[in-house]
Amino acid sequence: MLAYVVLAVLWASIIAYAVLGGADFGGGVWNFFAIGSNARQQRALIDNAIQPVWEANNVWIIYLVVGLLVTFPVVLSTLAVALFVPFSLALIGIVLRGASFAFRAHFARAVPVRAIWIRSFGIASTITPFVFGACAAGVASGNIHFTKGVVNATTWSVWLTPFTITVGLLAVALCATIAACYLTVEAQLAHKQPMMEAFRRRALLAGAIMAAFGLLAFLQIPMAAPLLWHGIITQGWPIMVLTTLVGLGCAAMLWLRHYQAARMMVVATTVLLLAAWGVAQMPYIIPPDITVVSAASPATTLWQFLLSAGVGMALLLPSLWFLFHTFKSFSPTPVQHLPELRDV
Repeated sequence: MLAYVVLAVLWASIIAYAVLGGADFGGGVWNFFAIGSNARQQRALIDNAIQPVWEANNVWIIYLVVGLLVTFPVVLSTLAVALFVPFSLALIGIVLRGASFAFRAHFARAVPVRAIWIRSFGIASTITPFVFGACAAGVASGNIHFTKGVVNATTWSVWLTPFTITVGLLAVALCATIAACYLTVEAQLAHKQPMMEAFRRRALLAGAIMAAFGLLAFLQIPMAAPLLWHGIITQGWPIMVLTTLVGLGCAAMLWLRHYQAARMMVVATTVLLLAAWGVAQMPYIIPPDITVVSAASPATTLWQFLLSAGVGMALLLPSLWFLFHTFKSFSPTPVQHLPELRDV
């Protein structure tokens, strides 16, 4: 039970990164697709939403990696070997996204150069969640084998199959949906009715695309990930049903223009979706060879991790609450107006 408790704590960090960091990636997606006469206003709203918090949101992915190294080191080493290529792409995407977001502000007068950084920001924000989703599907597919201390997995086919590509696109659509729902609230706080309607439409569109990819992935699971399918039909199906209902509720709240409720429901949908995956995959961390119990560190190490995690969270969570309360509870301060990029 101790190993499962520790894994639940680490899984919560994955959920937190999806809910918070996923919104940052989704903001980059919408920055890339900002079009029309109010494209500059769309990008300004996205900038105002991301600037105060995007660096803080990366704490969860760091926490996950360090936590795995301490508590499930064989899992981290196996994933690092089997998914070296996609993880490298994801890391490049995270670094490029941050660099693009920062550098484009320093080229306000050099419109062509700033346009390149804007496109880089959008591309990196799209590639990274796609790679993470494809890796997750590759793990669930059972194509990573660990026998007698040796990792056996093909470099490309483990994360580039019809199923993994579908889940990767699902991850991008999920991030776009989360970001659009958040941005409707940001526009509401800023009293910008046109932006509210613009991102409401985007949230509905991204949600519909996410539902389509989700259905397509669900139809592929029996053949592509049989162990995951067995877990869904035996222990994960109640959460899957609840996820669907909450997702439909989110769409209804958007349709009725209840933006605060839609934001809460898209968060709940993300939490339930990842919880359903985690429950369905038990007792495996990396099926079919690595289970929770077999991969866990000694009990002493797990207890020390939980103690340090408790102390760390006692400091981190109030700090994050204060950060979000400070920058997200009131109308955002408009960013400095930059030259309009008519060619972007």
